[in-house]
Amino acid sequence: MGTAASLLALMVAAGAAGCKSKPVEQTTVASKPSLGIRPHGDETIAPDPSKTPVELQKVYDYIDQHIDEHVENLQKWIRQPSISNSGEGIPESAEMVKGFFDQLGCQQTRVYDVGITEYGSPGNPVVYAKCDEGAPKTLVIYWMYDTMPVTQPENWVAPPFEARIVDGRTAGLNPAWKKVLIGRGATNSKGPQMSQLNALMSMKAVMGKLPVNLIFVAEGDEERMDIGLRKFMMEHADLFQGANAMLMFGVQSESGGGGLMGGSEGCVYVELTTSGKSWGRGPIQSDIHGSNKRSVDSPAWRHIKMLASLVSDDGNTPKIGGFFDNIQPLTPSETEKLKTMSAKVDLKTAAQNLGVGRFIADDPYDVLRMQRYGTSFNLDGIWGGNMYAGGAGAILPNKITSKHNFRYVPNMSGLDIVKKLRAQLDKNGYKDVEMKLIGDVPWSKMDYNTDIAHAIEKTYADFGIPYAQPADGASILGGYWPSYLFSNGQVGQRVEPVQMPIAGGAAGHGGRAHAANEYYVIEGAGKVYGMAGAEKSVASIIYNYAAMNGDKGKGQ
Repeated sequence: MGTAASLLALMVAAGAAGCKSKPVEQTTVASKPSLGIRPHGDETIAPDPSKTPVELQKVYDYIDQHIDEHVENLQKWIRQPSISNSGEGIPESAEMVKGFFDQLGCQQTRVYDVGITEYGSPGNPVVYAKCDEGAPKTLVIYWMYDTMPVTQPENWVAPPFEARIVDGRTAGLNPAWKKVLIGRGATNSKGPQMSQLNALMSMKAVMGKLPVNLIFVAEGDEERMDIGLRKFMMEHADLFQGANAMLMFGVQSESGGGGLMGGSEGCVYVELTTSGKSWGRGPIQSDIHGSNKRSVDSPAWRHIKMLASLVSDDGNTPKIGGFFDNIQPLTPSETEKLKTMSAKVDLKTAAQNLGVGRFIADDPYDVLRMQRYGTSFNLDGIWGGNMYAGGAGAILPNKITSKHNFRYVPNMSGLDIVKKLRAQLDKNGYKDVEMKLIGDVPWSKMDYNTDIAHAIEKTYADFGIPYAQPADGASILGGYWPSYLFSNGQVGQRVEPVQMPIAGGAAGHGGRAHAANEYYVIEGAGKVYGMAGAEKSVASIIYNYAAMNGDKGKGQ
């Protein structure tokens, strides 16, 4: 019986009995305004109902009915800053993530303080959780709760930690997307991860329990070369005993295509510093007045000349002796796969979506090969002296520092690249330039003939999402993450015994990671699913994986 009907029945009964009680005072409870999210948006695709078990369809219906609060969950998370490079909000975020796992009903949840890492810097906390559902299989879910800093707040259409929902046109995106969420971490990676959590909560609400046991590992150092997670894995490998596979989060492309990932390129990060003290010329104690440049050498100009000596004139090719040694070439099947994929690439649209004027090359195959299996030497930032934009004030800096990431592929080594960089600096006459290793994430390869990969592939097929199967050899990478700490395939460095098959993918879409106006699509359109579709795809992947008869990749 509804509340209003119950109240009416009580009032009638009281009147019939002749009671002279005080009339019931009706109080008005302010209702929370609804976000009005349309779970299906303007999507032209949908999960195939003929391939959806009744139990799973009930989960889908539950997601549709609760999509407003699911989006609010994401908004609350994005409103909590978690910037690993500055430390802003990191402790609070770790506790918040632990709370998510508590809410899911995990029996074990803990925030681990990893202490000082091998690189000399303190690692950020790692959040671990284990949910025992009494299921035959145990799935590890990898998360990162940290984000990049906001470097250009003036370029955002909404404050980066407001988590405002705007239309695609306002965000400078596809106008067909009626609702997108703008915020730091929206796609990298709180949006896809909250879709996972919402999906798991929905499955548990409908089914009573999950069809797999779960182990969560959530790090706060992904944007700092995973230095804390690396130490955590070295010290706590035993926490992953019995794990059968790992699920990575994922998204669709802006055209609606699905991806399947698990391996990783390598990335090593260094800082280079030129100082008057080490050089023995220019200011040696502190910055001095800029008028002294007429008679004093400049460490800043020396730093610029030093950097120029390490790259080609266009800045695209490292000039470091032996840099390209040991590269494992693409196999014929990998090359053919890239050619097939590149035939569908519109470089003009891709550049527009990325927010760049154009790519280095004009051939889609060349661009795709660079993105999936290329090397690079980037200048990520540089600082020293007068750092006030638009202001005057003559300064001759005594020290200038730049930070750099090298992307590398099998069978290259990050530490070998660092040694070659040091040798090239010395050869070029810059022995005084100081070099600091910030961190190294070795490459990792993955075999996708596994249950977890097939579970994603089946979901893509059921959801009408086109995708390209990984090539034989599976060394087409693109993007780094700490896969090497968990992979059962070939890795650039094995640091502990944890080994399992890995696959990542899902419906839904987001973009502009590390950039202004980072976004996650809330209401989908065309062949791109919104957040509800993303959650349903996660539920489907989990359901499919649970139904398979033992991971083919386990122990390989």
